Amino acid sequence: MSSQFSAQKTRKPGERLFCFLLVLGSVYLFWQAYKISGFSELSSPGAFPLAASAVMILASCITFLNTLKSPAVEGMRFKDHCLPPIVAIVMTLILVYSVILESLGFILSSFAFLFVTIQFLYRRSLMYTLSISLLALIVVYIIFRLVFQVVLPEGIVPEREILSSIKSLWR
Repeated sequence: MSSQFSAQKTRKPGERLFCFLLVLGSVYLFWQAYKISGFSELSSPGAFPLAASAVMILASCITFLNTLKSPAVEGMRFKDHCLPPIVAIVMTLILVYSVILESLGFILSSFAFLFVTIQFLYRRSLMYTLSISLLALIVVYIIFRLVFQVVLPEGIVPEREILSSIKSLWR
């Protein structure tokens, strides 16, 4: 056998907490499944969710116990492993996007978010970033606004007037 199978698994930072939260989440899902119809019979509406969540509880408990037995890895900090700087920056960009979405509207805030994020992550030329951002925004806009007719935050761009002007060209 190779050495990777014989070596004892080490516990990474945050793994113990994550496994414990997995157990709690599985118990919560079991409780929610029980509330569907109790456990009156095997063909009841809640039977499958109960069985699935019971398997989740069993698997998450086994994983949690194995994690408790594993030694912690040396020299690795939680912050560096679970939240590297690049992830923190992208999370901040997502937070800013969600804050400005209602006031600026979908088109401007999404374009700004895409442009800044793509430029930050890929560091290509501004024209490349601009074209990718515009293309992605156009595709998403067409799919959600025109095909599925999802109402998106309008903001400062008079989107309804623009769409009605475009539609009037084909009448």
